[in-house]
Amino acid sequence: MADVVIPETLLNASGKVIPLLGFGTAEFPFGSSDNVKEHLLHAIRLGYRHFDSASVYLSEQPLGEAVADALELGLISSREDLFITTKLWCSDAHGDRVVPALLRSLKNLRLEHVDLYLVHFPVSSKPGECEILAKEDLLPFDYEGVWKAMEECRKLGLAKSIGVSNFSCKKLEKLLSIAEIPPAVNQVEMNPLWQQQKLRQFCKEKGIHITAYSPLGAKGTLWGTNRVMECEVLQEIAKAKGKTLAQVCLRWVHEQGVSVLVKSFKTERMKENLDIFDWSLSLEDLNKIGQIPQKKGLLALEFVSPDGPYKSPEEFWDEEV
Repeated sequence: MADVVIPETLLNASGKVIPLLGFGTAEFPFGSSDNVKEHLLHAIRLGYRHFDSASVYLSEQPLGEAVADALELGLISSREDLFITTKLWCSDAHGDRVVPALLRSLKNLRLEHVDLYLVHFPVSSKPGECEILAKEDLLPFDYEGVWKAMEECRKLGLAKSIGVSNFSCKKLEKLLSIAEIPPAVNQVEMNPLWQQQKLRQFCKEKGIHITAYSPLGAKGTLWGTNRVMECEVLQEIAKAKGKTLAQVCLRWVHEQGVSVLVKSFKTERMKENLDIFDWSLSLEDLNKIGQIPQKKGLLALEFVSPDGPYKSPEEFWDEEV
């Protein structure tokens, strides 16, 4: 059994706890990796307890198999030892499709509930298969219909907590104005080169927890860059600390009081990513990181179209680019 203890924090909106380090399951292209179940089982063996999936990632089924195997092998004593997140895709972001979509995800995961169910993007698209969208299928996001159905998922006990992903301050304001149950989490891109200070402050005031994805810049994905891994400031700090640049990034995100998702199927990296809790960055390190010029990685160009609800990345992110 693993001896790593991952710290947790309370989600204000639901009273549930979330582990502050999670394991991402998205492989690009989606569904392209073999042995995903084995990698996830190994992550459980190493001590990961928070797993992040989504219907569009095609990773729910292997994650469900890994959870079942972990229980059988005694790696965990019960399902409740794990925190499982999955997400609603845009083609199901319609009031009448949300609960059925979660039921399908639960069937794939072989679970009776998820710990967190997120709206993947503030976008609806033509109802249909869960796949990468065609621009002509983009529709305005139905805040009221979708969120009411998300609240229903929570009331039915299918999701312990509900939240969103990729929502700007303005979009969160709109959601909060109609929500009976506020979102517990907003999962967004965050790293030393995209620090999200305005959004973090807003979410802190509203009691919304932030989960950071792409803490290393998402190199190797459809939209990721090498900018984070090539950042000289981070390289210098890592060298002086005797840590890897990845560990410095993860520690920085952790020190901001948010949860962070890591993703690597390489055993050494999986271990390395867990080794961020027994050391810290100095005030000088933090000041240097605070001076790094900021640039967003994910512009969400696939959701931008002259005929769609969002005409530009600035409109999609409400100027937060």
